[in-house]
Order: sequence, then structure tokens, then C-alpha cells
Amino acid sequence: MFELYILLIFMIVGAIVAVELKDLLSSVIAVGAVGLGLSITFIILKAPDVAITQLVVEILCLIILIRATLKKDLPFSTSGRWLLNTSIILGFVSLFLFAAYKAIGDLPRFGYPIMRVADTYLKQGLAKTGATNIVASVILDYRAYDTLGEATVLFTAVIGVLTLVRRVGRKKINEKVDPEDE
Repeated sequence: MFELYILLIFMIVGAIVAVELKDLLSSVIAVGAVGLGLSITFIILKAPDVAITQLVVEILCLIILIRATLKKDLPFSTSGRWLLNTSIILGFVSLFLFAAYKAIGDLPRFGYPIMRVADTYLKQGLAKTGATNIVASVILDYRAYDTLGEATVLFTAVIGVLTLVRRVGRKKINEKVDPEDE
């Protein structure tokens, strides 16, 4: 429980730093630190699926926000090193396809789950929930709190992105915007 208080203080400090900083890129990084603290909190609370969801959403939002805050293209992608860039991309795609091939090979046969809880969902889902759609019964009946947590993470990320992106949109009618802020 003590570690949760430390993480809570860390996230509050990160949020205050994100709001108070004038540099937009630094604010985005501070928001990312808050999201990382939230992911660690979910792991401590024994919700690894919500933690993974939080981490994925956080990483995607950080990439989008950092990309949006940078005015110029990254020098890595525009410096004319197309052979190196293409080789790196092909390497990652090849690695991803190899990992996907290995992962698909380890899947159990269709209809024969390897986890006991999945077998229970399949055999007793209709009788216990009355839902003919087993996916809906798992999401809304068996794992409603997880779904609520994941939806909360998603909406929090969307609100954070909108808050940071709308910074220029709140100017007053006669206010001039510095070209650096656009």
C-alpha cells in the first residue's frame, strides 16, 4: 500500500509539472510520466491487462503528441539516408512477421482453450449470463470492472490529447498568436 501512495504522489507531481511548464514538449513528456506511473499502479493492483492497455495507449499518445509538437520533420527521416531507413523498416517488418509466425504456431486449436477460466466461459457463459454473444458476456458480465478501467484509460487519454492540442484554440478574438505556438 505504501508504494501506491508514492506512485500517487509521483503522478500528482507529474500532472502539476505538465500543467505549469511553458514548453509543450516538456509537458507532453511529463504527461507520459504520469501515464507510466498509472501503468505501474495497475500492475501493483494486479490488473496487468489494464496496465498493458494503459501502456499501449500512453505510448501511442506520446508518439502522436511529440510528433505534433515538433514543427519540422525528424532529421532521421529526411536526411537522405533512405537505404538505412528502408533497411531498418524491412528489418522490423521481418522481425514482426517472424514473431507473429511463431506466436500463431503456439495457439491452441479452435474451441479448445488452454486456460480453465476460458473453458468455463465457453461452457457456462450462456447459462449464467443469458447472452448469446459470448464475447459480450465476457466483456460486460465477467470482466465488467476491467472493461470500465480500460474505457477510463482510453477516455482519459483522449481528454489529455484534446486538452493539449486545443491550447492554441483558446485564444481570444483580438489576441495575436506567436508563430512558435502554432
